[in-house]
Amino acid sequence: MNAVSLPLKFQIGARTVASIRRHLQRVPLDLAAVIAGAVPALPPLDAAAHGYHITSLPEDRLAAISAARPGMIAFVRQRYTRYFADLTLGYEAYLATMSSNTRSSLKRKAKKVAATSGGALDVRRFRTPAEMTAFHTVARQISATTYQEKLLGAGLPADAAFVQRMAALAAADAVRGWLLYVGEAPAAYLYCPIEAGTVRYDYLGHDPAFNDLSPGGVLQLEAMRDLCGAPGLARFDFTEGEGQHKRQFSTGGVACVDVLLLRASPGNRLTMLALATFDRGTALAKRGVQRFGLGDWAKKIRRA
Repeated sequence: MNAVSLPLKFQIGARTVASIRRHLQRVPLDLAAVIAGAVPALPPLDAAAHGYHITSLPEDRLAAISAARPGMIAFVRQRYTRYFADLTLGYEAYLATMSSNTRSSLKRKAKKVAATSGGALDVRRFRTPAEMTAFHTVARQISATTYQEKLLGAGLPADAAFVQRMAALAAADAVRGWLLYVGEAPAAYLYCPIEAGTVRYDYLGHDPAFNDLSPGGVLQLEAMRDLCGAPGLARFDFTEGEGQHKRQFSTGGVACVDVLLLRASPGNRLTMLALATFDRGTALAKRGVQRFGLGDWAKKIRRA
């Protein structure tokens, strides 16, 4: 894999205030490798590359990956749990892994959505190429309203290349889509490719006009109902990053890090010093916000 130019971001919450570009070779670990506790084999480094960007490395393998490239500098960029759900349990057993409070909360939310929709949940499922084309049209409408797209640039893609990949996956029965309607209005979408029995959580979003109904959680539970015990499906992969939604719907997780493994050049040392100083400053500010009960105010500022 050739090195690509990646921005190393200075972020406050979801907002990027600056970035430094480095040519890095990406080394992502899939869920099976994460659960197995694998140490990835690092490819030869391009002469022009500054180093590697390794994602979802099991945290207890950090020393081993550093030892694999002596003389390079390891810098942990992010720590999180790689959450997943066991789909072989069956739906009722899956529900039993949740706390009683979580189950009750999800049930109340589903009832509230159903009541707003005339007494029943309106969840629509998509699988075939023609169905996924119809799904994409509506899901794009929802995605355009979300903060993920407006603030993070992480909405459901609209480009022709993505649509072609989606159609190819659908032809191979390797993708699923779900839409939740409230009344006649599309409120939330979920898009999940499938590879080797693992369903991947790629894109989820909801129209903020329905925030009070928690449509994303309601839709996620209905998707898990469809997937649990389905032939050939083993796990649901919530991918990189933390979040209450992922914790709530998972049955397990592995402590992971995203790590930069960089050549020991003066420029790279200065880059890591700048990132470390900024990260410590934002962590200190976050603790201050939490201490003085300003979390809701800070969230509004970040999403403004």
